Amino acid sequence: MSEISTEAPATPVLLTATAASEVRRYIEEQGAAETAGLRVGVLPGGCSGFQYGLNIEDEAGEDDMILESQGIRLFVDPFSLQYLQGTEIDYVSTFQGSGFTFNNPNSAGGCGCGSSFTV
Repeated sequence: MSEISTEAPATPVLLTATAASEVRRYIEEQGAAETAGLRVGVLPGGCSGFQYGLNIEDEAGEDDMILESQGIRLFVDPFSLQYLQGTEIDYVSTFQGSGFTFNNPNSAGGCGCGSSFTV
């Protein structure tokens, strides 16, 4: 059983430049408020135990940590933060499709879909 690190890296969650560009595009398409950001979450479920969640929100929640990566505000709740320490979020396009991917050093395993993981 692996342990989750309690020491926060300098930036707990990072967006690549490509991912940040896609998030900016989504924010503009939705006409979101200037205070808008990307909610990054971990939810129980998926085929491996946990799944990632991404959503554009107009403002942070009361308990959220507000991070910034590539000029994008990231809203992360305390539960999710413990599982996301050091995670890099990218956006990839291939012939098979496109979407956000997660490189999570806390993940002990995952499934073929790439959106769920175990710790």
